Amino acid sequence: MKDNLHMTDESFAPTAENQRRFRDALGCFATGVTVVTVPTAQGPLGMTANSFSSVSLDPPLVLWCPARNSERHPFFAGASHFAIHMLRDDQSALAMDFARNGDPFATLQHGTNADHVPLLPDCLARFECRTHAVHDGGDHDIVVGQVERLWVGEGKPLVFAQSHFGCFDANA
Repeated sequence: MKDNLHMTDESFAPTAENQRRFRDALGCFATGVTVVTVPTAQGPLGMTANSFSSVSLDPPLVLWCPARNSERHPFFAGASHFAIHMLRDDQSALAMDFARNGDPFATLQHGTNADHVPLLPDCLARFECRTHAVHDGGDHDIVVGQVERLWVGEGKPLVFAQSHFGCFDANA
């Protein structure tokens, strides 16, 4: 008789040898897509991230997790302020631009806030944060931000699952 607790005939421990299978399993969880931005001495910098989560309502805290092996990591883990932009379902090209290159700002209109953090226009929502804490998270850091200001736009969220972009329509 097949064990109903397992979806397949084979379970496995996540090891270095089967890291791809572990990533594929994680990809079964659909997430929203964000672009996180910070100011640097060289100019604005951004990074696509789907590791965003709410943490607390009081105080208002959110988190995201930059990879330590990213060349952009030191700028984000060391930033005093940052902004998290939730993307709309029509912004997958923007997500890919920031995933490949942290500096598509040369061709992108954007503003800045009082803390000089680059702000993207026309996203679904934006959280302007002060860094509250940075924690060790294995090969990533867990950056917790206290939300100081936010803005909410209109549209449907961009979703990422199983290596593909899609959207969620609450009215469907």
